Amino acid sequence: MSQTKEKRKKGRSVQDLIGIKTFTKYGLLTGKGELLFYTVAPTNISVLSYTNIEIKIRHLMMVLSSIPDIEIACLDSAECFDDNKAYLKKRLDEERNESVRRLLKQDADMLDELQTEMATARQFLFIARLKGQKDKQTFDAANRIEKVISEQGFEVCRMRKPDIKRLLALYFEANMNGEQMPDTDGEQFYEVKDNEAQED
Repeated sequence: MSQTKEKRKKGRSVQDLIGIKTFTKYGLLTGKGELLFYTVAPTNISVLSYTNIEIKIRHLMMVLSSIPDIEIACLDSAECFDDNKAYLKKRLDEERNESVRRLLKQDADMLDELQTEMATARQFLFIARLKGQKDKQTFDAANRIEKVISEQGFEVCRMRKPDIKRLLALYFEANMNGEQMPDTDGEQFYEVKDNEAQED
């Protein structure tokens, strides 16, 4: 491998690796097109009759046939404790001190309880991918997609920038405060420097 290729590989940012370029007016620009995110309120099918479940399935099929390229995702809408639980399990297996083992067991039980409380904390998304669209075309497509989903009886809302930031923070970092993150890493420090320069 040449030195130039090695340099290029080493210089890639996390943003490059996950394929995200920037936020747009309507969603998120990636290397494979612009993504528009729509959050859909879940339906508790355990209280629905068999007939009503069939109707819901038919409505979903109508959405999928009207927008064939749409993608569906189900994500945590709250923090996930799987890594913490795996760590505690590993520590329990290794630990010989009975007092420490009791404390580790209490921590594991607490995380189990928290996870049980948040078991329904899921968010369901429709994701539309647009390629090579102009601003007006994207605006029209965004509204049309939301209308199609809504007309099939789904409670839908297109996600705005703060919602998408929160989604990304939860997905990649299990962080609940994604909407407070700067758009560009370190952006807040540049603003401070700009203010200091103006004061001088």
